[in-house]
Amino acid sequence: MLFLLLSILCSVTVGVIFKLSRKYNISVIQIVSWNYLFAIGLCFLVFSPDLSAIDHTAPWSIYVTLGILLPSIFIFLAASIKHMGIVKTDAAQRLSLFIPLLAAWLIFNEEFNLLKITAFLIGFPALLLILSKPAANTSNKWIYPATVLLGFGLIDILFKQIALSTGLPFTSSLLVIFAIALTLMIGAVLYDVIVQKARLTAINILFGGLVGAFNFGNILFYLKSHKAFADNPSTVFAAMNMGVIILGSIIGILVFREKMSARNYVGLALALVSIVLIALSQIYI
Repeated sequence: MLFLLLSILCSVTVGVIFKLSRKYNISVIQIVSWNYLFAIGLCFLVFSPDLSAIDHTAPWSIYVTLGILLPSIFIFLAASIKHMGIVKTDAAQRLSLFIPLLAAWLIFNEEFNLLKITAFLIGFPALLLILSKPAANTSNKWIYPATVLLGFGLIDILFKQIALSTGLPFTSSLLVIFAIALTLMIGAVLYDVIVQKARLTAINILFGGLVGAFNFGNILFYLKSHKAFADNPSTVFAAMNMGVIILGSIIGILVFREKMSARNYVGLALALVSIVLIALSQIYI
């Protein structure tokens, strides 16, 4: 249970870091770039992945797609936290689980039981309620959390494809994907520095290092949680999603005083019910 709690804490901390970074003159592009550099270093230190097994038979098309998607969605994640807050962003990210479930149903012809269908019927209105704006808010930049939801859903599908299409260790694949993402972001930083005349600053390295460390910690402890609960993966699945929504909501509302309407609170409650139903559907197939 300790690994699961640490994974939840690391996941929410990434959002908190992006929220705190708004107080400084930072570059999200630089932060995301440093994040991948630190994550690659930690991956080498902790997992010592074997890269010799990666050859032309590896799913390179998926690697490249994920290498582009991951940093892109990270930037949208930062924008969503800035404009919509931690509560709605974390909820949207966790509700992205509906995307791979829909793919399993529509593309891979997986049979749906009553619990999954009920979860969907509850989850969609929950999302609409969560992303609805408070009456006092004249702007509602829902496009950011909506993109986060779609992006993380697609990322989850692609990671599942890697697990199905290759016998390579997950950590080796993860390192290759991080390296592709870093290469892409280095290009973005060079454009920012050379063309836009931006400066490389220590504050971006600091925030990038923190994001990279906690992002990696989230992955590390999540994998360890699945190993500890190998006979009951739905426990990890449900606890992780519910834990992030609950902790993210508490921090967003109490610490950062994010404005929430009654509809938003109802949406969060429905989201938790939906996630519980999905977890139960994995048990009572």
